[in-house]
Amino acid sequence: MKKDFYEILGVSKNATAAEIKKAYRKRAIENHPDKNPGNKEAEEKFKQAAEAYEILSSADKKARYDQYGHAAFENGGGGYGGFGGGGMNMDDIFSQFGDIFGGHFSGGGFGGFSGGSRQVRVKGSNLRIRVKLELKDILNGVEKKVKVKRLVKAKGVTYKTCKTCNGTGSVTKIANTILGRMQTASTCHDCRGAGKTVDHRPKGSDANGMIQKEEAISIHIPPGVTDGVQLKVGGKGNEAPGNGVAGDIIVIIQEIAHEKLKREGNNLHYDMYISYPEAVLGTTKEIDTLTGIVRIKVEEGTQSGKILRLRGKGLESIDSYGKGDLLVHLNVWTPQKLSKEQKDFFNNMKDDANFIPNPDNNERSFFEKVKDMFS
Repeated sequence: MKKDFYEILGVSKNATAAEIKKAYRKRAIENHPDKNPGNKEAEEKFKQAAEAYEILSSADKKARYDQYGHAAFENGGGGYGGFGGGGMNMDDIFSQFGDIFGGHFSGGGFGGFSGGSRQVRVKGSNLRIRVKLELKDILNGVEKKVKVKRLVKAKGVTYKTCKTCNGTGSVTKIANTILGRMQTASTCHDCRGAGKTVDHRPKGSDANGMIQKEEAISIHIPPGVTDGVQLKVGGKGNEAPGNGVAGDIIVIIQEIAHEKLKREGNNLHYDMYISYPEAVLGTTKEIDTLTGIVRIKVEEGTQSGKILRLRGKGLESIDSYGKGDLLVHLNVWTPQKLSKEQKDFFNNMKDDANFIPNPDNNERSFFEKVKDMFS
């Protein structure tokens, strides 16, 4: 079971962005590979801290994590961009968060990382796709296979160290100002930060030695996802030239409306219409739910608007906190056209005591029924 991100960084859920950054910097420096050479436990803690910071430093990701926990980012292999799962290594962490360490370390054991002139590993661009799901797919989760067109390195392409930046991916400029000599660093315009330029470019590839290729990607959709939720498949986006790392696929969930069931969070709502005789005499009805046919007993004397709750017949929570319910709304159908005999019957019943509304304390109001739905 994955450890809580707040616990990893030692902060509360109400921590500010500055407090989260400070806590991550402290954890990262404590477990930095330069300080703990060969220590696998420290290396794992270093990766966990980076994984936690990647989520909690983003307002959007933090909000999703607070609402759904780890399940909001799990996808059967993509994880959280690969941290701690083998998809991203130390170079990737330094590439994204290396500036946080400042000048504390000068070791070059991970992709040439050093205090001020580390080698940048460029990350390929992300791809965004939309996946449509029916409620039955959302109920139990599903494995979806989709075809995507992504940029990959052409077969036979070779790269060489960029002569402009000497493989660092950035160039440094020194200018004399009224405040003294100022040093600035910017992305190398020749290699665009990759530290590598194309040495041999195969026919049909672009200026970076890349070609577009269609691939079938398998995406694991966890149970209980909601419309608009975004999942990440790490390392399946566009590749980067040189020794860069591939981007990710961002999967946007689109829920297809069900013909009869209406979703509200993890609960499902179903409108059942019964005839006046069925409401008076009682009956048994069948509902075709997501898990099969369910028989519903309608008691005699049932009032229109009564709600029957079928516990556990809703959708599973995305954070695995249990299942919602199926709420069956009973609506008594009033006939709009009557024969003469039927009209005579009801005219005779107007003054009958059994037909005069007389709700007692057991009959809840509309607002009480709504309140009961959410209890």
